[in-house]
Amino acid sequence: MLTEHPQVLPPLLNKGIHYFDTADRFRQGSKFYAAHFPFKRPRNAGRMITGEASPYYMFHPLAATRIAAELGQVKVVVLLRDPVERAFSAHKQERGRGFEHLEFWEALQQEPQRLAGEEERIIADPSYQSFSHQHHAYVARGRYATQLERMFAAVGREQVLVLDTDTFLSAGLPTWPLLLRHLGLDDWWPQTPIHTNSRPSTPMPEQTRRWLREQFRDEDDRLIELLGYLPSWRQ
Repeated sequence: MLTEHPQVLPPLLNKGIHYFDTADRFRQGSKFYAAHFPFKRPRNAGRMITGEASPYYMFHPLAATRIAAELGQVKVVVLLRDPVERAFSAHKQERGRGFEHLEFWEALQQEPQRLAGEEERIIADPSYQSFSHQHHAYVARGRYATQLERMFAAVGREQVLVLDTDTFLSAGLPTWPLLLRHLGLDDWWPQTPIHTNSRPSTPMPEQTRRWLREQFRDEDDRLIELLGYLPSWRQ
């Protein structure tokens, strides 16, 4: 939606560059990263910005400090959704991309074994790329408070805008002006809200939903304390 704004220049190839979270790409350095963006602004254009969207940056244990080191004036935007729905949606996406062979409930039960020691190994060896840490963290990636605290500490709380996805995409886009102010953009409204990465499926079993809700209860409480308000899924 932001790429339609007249003051925004999108990246040249893909919206997600995965530079700060992919060992092979990060090794190629800042010039490699810069080459993914427009080289100059349009003639007679005023202030313009560019950016990208790589969701794994939030969860990767080294990405936030790398972002802070290379992009001193970065503005970060974080969209949070119900972590239960996020886990289910992520599983469907990973299955659809061929990165997951387990059914949802089995994948949830196998997650602790799949992720055991992976974050520590990434930190100890920045050249290591963990497949399961990126593609199989259905519960862990829904523990938002931990990830936000890491990002706040790295780039500064004032540089990070946290938006509730359900509120953001509700009728009238009520928090759209907050996004524009955060990015220093002029007033402008998109014609139609865009929903992406939606995959049809059978409903999540209620027993699984209740189990997941319990997994996130304490972390949601931390998130409420951190943000100072109830997210939409707890209202």
